[in-house]
Amino acid sequence: MVSTQFSGEIILRNKHLRLNEYKFLLKAIVSSGIGEQTYAPRLFFEGREECPTQQDALSEMEEFYIDTIKKLLERNKLSPTDIDVLVVNVAMLNSAPSLSARIVNHYKMREDIKVFNLTAMGCSASVISVDIVKNIFKTYKNKLALVVTSESLSQNWYSGNNRSMILANCLFRSGGCAVLLTNKRSLSGKAMFKLKCLVRTHHGAREDSYNACVQKEDELGRVGIHLDKTLPKAATRAFVDNLKVITPKILPVTELFRFMLSLLLKKLRGNPSKGSTAVAQAAPKAGINFKTGIDHFCIHTGGKAVIDAIGYSLDLSEYDLEPARMTLHRFGNTSASSLWYVLGYMEAKKRLRRGDRVFMISFGAGFKCNSCVWEVVRDLNVGESLGNVWNHCIDQYPPQSIVNPFLEKYGWIREEDDHDTFKIREEAM
Repeated sequence: MVSTQFSGEIILRNKHLRLNEYKFLLKAIVSSGIGEQTYAPRLFFEGREECPTQQDALSEMEEFYIDTIKKLLERNKLSPTDIDVLVVNVAMLNSAPSLSARIVNHYKMREDIKVFNLTAMGCSASVISVDIVKNIFKTYKNKLALVVTSESLSQNWYSGNNRSMILANCLFRSGGCAVLLTNKRSLSGKAMFKLKCLVRTHHGAREDSYNACVQKEDELGRVGIHLDKTLPKAATRAFVDNLKVITPKILPVTELFRFMLSLLLKKLRGNPSKGSTAVAQAAPKAGINFKTGIDHFCIHTGGKAVIDAIGYSLDLSEYDLEPARMTLHRFGNTSASSLWYVLGYMEAKKRLRRGDRVFMISFGAGFKCNSCVWEVVRDLNVGESLGNVWNHCIDQYPPQSIVNPFLEKYGWIREEDDHDTFKIREEAM
């Protein structure tokens, strides 16, 4: 696990960092909302993050999907040959043969299986994968689909000192999941959720949105993920446009009418409300009560600021935001798979009841905002969630405090001001 001590060791191994970068990382890590029990690839623990190989990346993925898919199929008493559709999304790894082909080979799936391999779709790829399956199901009946989502970090550690690129090192962690989707009537009794609607918003035609999150080389040729200053604005714009489309699909007419009436009254008064906080400026309030049609909010764990902004915009309570905050604290940002960790938290906490609606919201490079709504179709039986990743620790959440101890160990860096004489203290090494 990536503890405070280990995080410090990784940072100190980067010889390109100086005092300003250390101060920046200290502030970023302390305010990230990430705890000490997240996961990273094996080569990080071996001290080889600056010289990864292709095999490191492939081994990282194999370790994930061999274990995860096997357990999923066993719990549902299914054979790999029962799978009709396979959708795999891993943004930062493109191999030949593809990861989907490797899964087909490992599990000896059927020759007529329909396979889709997605790369570079970012943190919103899970909803995109679900959309692909949804469209396939419109044409093909009685099919069973397997969606596999993860992220490859082995070859994507940034070893330079560009602040816009080292920030990604602080946020992303290892993780992944596998999900079964079906339109078979014979399996409807086993289903937990039913997809009600799905909306995808893509702002790639806008230059500032397109360049908000980009994999690139720094001035010395070191590759990393550049997070531009325009990212919050791009995310807000995509989020607002996505809400404009999905809101009429998921909220009752009475709430839509109330919202329209309140807008009309504001225009007549000529006194529109303005947010005064930084969060308000990044994501203005929607002004509509989403709880009239939604029971649970499954928010992408892109970072504490992302969760705060969405919570403010949708006027959500801490209870609503707890699953996302706890997922970020326990697992970090696991890219596209983070949504399913958040959903797993709700399940482990026994929040989900038949008829409840879950609103999934995700963001990704491009820039994209994708969302969907699931309906819980049945109450879960006792012991049914044996495969839930939260089972071993759910009683510990939420903890009394999620303050990152990184500040306690490395807070002295803030008091340093001499760049020439600055040295890392021995007790921190």
